[in-house]
This record gives sequence, structure tokens and C-alpha cells, in this order.
Amino acid sequence: MATPGDVRGGHDDDRRGRGTGRAGAGGGGAASGPAVRTSVPARLDRLPWSRWHWMIVIGLGTVWILDGLEVTVVGNIASRLSQPGSGLHVSSAQVTGLAAALYVAGACVGALFFGWLTDRRGRKKLFLITLAVYLAATALTALSTQPWWFFTFRFLTGFGIGGEYAAINSAIDELIPSRHRGRVDLIINGSFWVGAVGGSLLSILMLNTNYFPANVGWRLTFALGVVLGLVILLVRRNVPESPRWMFIHGRGDEAERLVSSIEERISEETGRQLEPVDREITIHQRESVGFGEIARTVFRDYPRRAVLGLALFIGQAFLYNAITFGFGSILNKFYGTPSDHTGYYFAVIAVGNFLGPLLLGGLFDTVGRRPMIAGTYIGSGVLLFVTAWLFGGGHLNAATLTGCWCAVLFFASAGASSAYLTVSEIFPMETRAMAIAFFYAVGTAAGGISGPLLFSDLTSTGVVSDTVNAFRIGAALMTLAGVVAAFLAVKAERRSLEDIATPLSAVGHATTRA
Repeated sequence: MATPGDVRGGHDDDRRGRGTGRAGAGGGGAASGPAVRTSVPARLDRLPWSRWHWMIVIGLGTVWILDGLEVTVVGNIASRLSQPGSGLHVSSAQVTGLAAALYVAGACVGALFFGWLTDRRGRKKLFLITLAVYLAATALTALSTQPWWFFTFRFLTGFGIGGEYAAINSAIDELIPSRHRGRVDLIINGSFWVGAVGGSLLSILMLNTNYFPANVGWRLTFALGVVLGLVILLVRRNVPESPRWMFIHGRGDEAERLVSSIEERISEETGRQLEPVDREITIHQRESVGFGEIARTVFRDYPRRAVLGLALFIGQAFLYNAITFGFGSILNKFYGTPSDHTGYYFAVIAVGNFLGPLLLGGLFDTVGRRPMIAGTYIGSGVLLFVTAWLFGGGHLNAATLTGCWCAVLFFASAGASSAYLTVSEIFPMETRAMAIAFFYAVGTAAGGISGPLLFSDLTSTGVVSDTVNAFRIGAALMTLAGVVAAFLAVKAERRSLEDIATPLSAVGHATTRA
């Protein structure tokens, strides 16, 4: 596949300087500012791994642990909230149905709203604001005494989390060197499942009335999420604005100073001088990009990539819902697993989910995006088909079914995480956060609205063939997405973001329709 690459890569000595020198105007018909030349992207990509990069990972990436904790805790406390003495008069169905739908709706709205702001106002402002929204909404959820209060702040918690996906993924990819981008992005997105393990085990402790009263334990689980979030916020304050965003938005001198300070810090840490770079890009500085231009760019200029993004997000959403939405009901109805023991099984499933991105993530940077994305999607789909066949034939028990799910989700988790990586790196810089937000919102809506409506009917009947069909639907859509990736995935491994998709502001910008 041809990919646009309008980064200037001259090798003459007078193009090796670090300063943002002015260049002659030309080619930027849609641009609104002066043309400037910069080597900031190349300088960021050639940095060796350092403690500074670990600070980025911890400050930005660990919030997915909170998301996993949040989602799992709510699912596990549903039965407690419906009991007398919980301090909140709601039914279990309202928690897993209405509250879950509001959380999903909030995440979709938050992703689109904050994604738009992230591209206009910068990454740093928004990843501080979105975390603050999440923390405040979670704290107020813990104080709920009325159903309307609980439902309102479930929506607002999702609103903050949705904004996180757009602001964080765009910032991470723009700050992490290109040779590490795939592995880091996959592990960070996969860390959701670390939170899921914690949420499962924490719920077992907090819901034990031998330790905490019925109206206190569930509140403390939310409070712990707030405490962890505050720690992350303290680290996140030290994460800088994306220099890539800065030089496009008229803050070129600040971007140069920031990158110089990062280089000095890393040189001092490693004890060696960084090699000079000979790649520059000339861009027209601009303030913002409108919705119309973003839509034209994503769907007119990059239609194949848009199809790829939609296929990846929808495929993983349906596979996950086919397994995780009714896993407790399946274990209970078919194998008699007590409801208060399903958390242990989910913890095992969550471990398998995290091991996938952790162990396979590096291959996305070495073997390559296309074979790994297609392989993980098709592999997990085929394994779920096999699981459906074994389940339908009565060959499984609670433990072996959980083992099958772990195998499926080991590959599916790496694939699902690569969906976020893909849409955050294959579209131009000016549209990145909004593109992430759009595909995340579509995938989340598909998985969080139509998915539960479909799979709850199939997995709750207690009829083996219905659950088999649920597995087959998820497997088919995941496999189909893998086939799409085999043909359309972009070879983005170890390449600069500006090579994968030329910034709209680049002088002489000409988009290859791909």
C-alpha cells in the first residue's frame, strides 16, 4: 500500500540544525500561518529509552488500570447494591443495564467532545482535565444515596474516561520513539486488565460483610479508585505538552526548547551524546482544524484506513461482548458456579488478557503491524469457533471453559489494543485525537449498546445452542476484521508518524488516497 510521506529528508549540512527556521511559503492552501521548518519529529524518534519515557508511561498509561478497576467493580457490586441495607435503592438489572449504558454513552460523548478539544487546545490541558473529571465523578458516585445521583455520575465517570482515550493515546504516540511505539501502546492499553484483576479481587474483599458493612464496602471501592487517580495526577503534572502539537499550533520556539531540554536530560542520564538528525519537515502553522476538514481527511482521503479502523473496533467489541458480557451467567447456569465465586474466574480471564499485549507487543514493532494485527484477530476468532464447538458438544467444564476463554483473549487483547494503536498513527497529526475519539465511540457504541442487547438474550436463556450462537457471532466478526487487516493494515512499524500520514499543514502536502 502506498502511504503518504512528505517529510523532507535532506542530508546536506545546512539542514541539520535544530532551530525552527522559516521556510519559503508554498503548497499549504488550507494553512493559516507562516511556513516553518523543524526537525522535532526526527529528534523525538531517535531518542534512546530513558527514565523520562517511563515517566510518560506511568503518568499517562496507568489510567487504564483505573478504567479496568472501575468497570469490574461496578459489575461485581451490582448484586450488593440491590440488597436491603446497601444505602442505595436500585436493582441489579439497573446497575448492569441502565448504569452500564449510561457509562458507555458518557464514554462515547466524552471521547468526541474531548477529542475535538484535544486537537484544538493541546494534549496536556486535556489529559489533566479528563482525569480531574473522572476523579470528581468517581468520588461523587461513592457518595450516592439516590438512584438518579448514581446514574448521573456513572455517565460523568464515563465522560471522563472517554476523553482519556483520545487525549492519552494521541499524546503517547507523539512522545514515544517510533521503534518502541507499538509495544508501549499495546501494553498501556492492555493494562486495563490489570485493573480488572484488581477490581475482581478487591470486590471479593470489600463486599465481605465480615469486614465492612453492606452500605460501606462498595463505597470504599470507588474511594480507592480516587486515591489511585490522585497519585497518577501528581505524576501526570510533569508530563509535557506534545512538541509535535506545539510546532503546528504556532508554538515552534517552545517546542524546540522543550525537545532540547529532553535531549539534555537523556544525554546526562545515558552519559553519551545524541547523534544529530538530518530529517526535517516544513509546515504552515495553524490554530485549528474544523470538523469538515477532519471528516474529509478521514473518509475521503483515507477511505481504506477508515474501513480498517471501523472493522478493527467493531470486531473486537463484539468478540469481547460475546465472552465477557454473560460469562458469570454462563458459568452459573451451565456449571452451577456460585455467583460469589465468578470473580475468581474473571480474575483468571483478566490475567490472560494482560499477558497478550505484554508478551506479543514487541512483535508488532519487529514482525510488523499487518501480520500481527491480522494474526491476532483471525487467531482469536478461530479459537472462539473451536470453543463454541467444544462447548456445544458438552466437552467443557467451568475450569476448561475459562481456559479456552483465556486462550482466545490472549490473542484478542493484543488485537484489540492494536486497534487503538492503529487509529492513533494512520491519520494526520491535526486529526489524530478526533480520529481516535470517533473510532472509539463507534466501537464502544457497537459493543456497549447493540452487543449487550444481542448477547444478553442469547446467554441468559440457559439453552446451549443460544450461547454457541453468541460465541459464533463474536468469532465471525473478529475473524472478518482480521481478514480486512490482512489486506488494509498499514506498515507503520518503526516509522515516523509524519511518514505514515503527512500532516495537513505540511508544505507541499499531497495525500495519497489509501
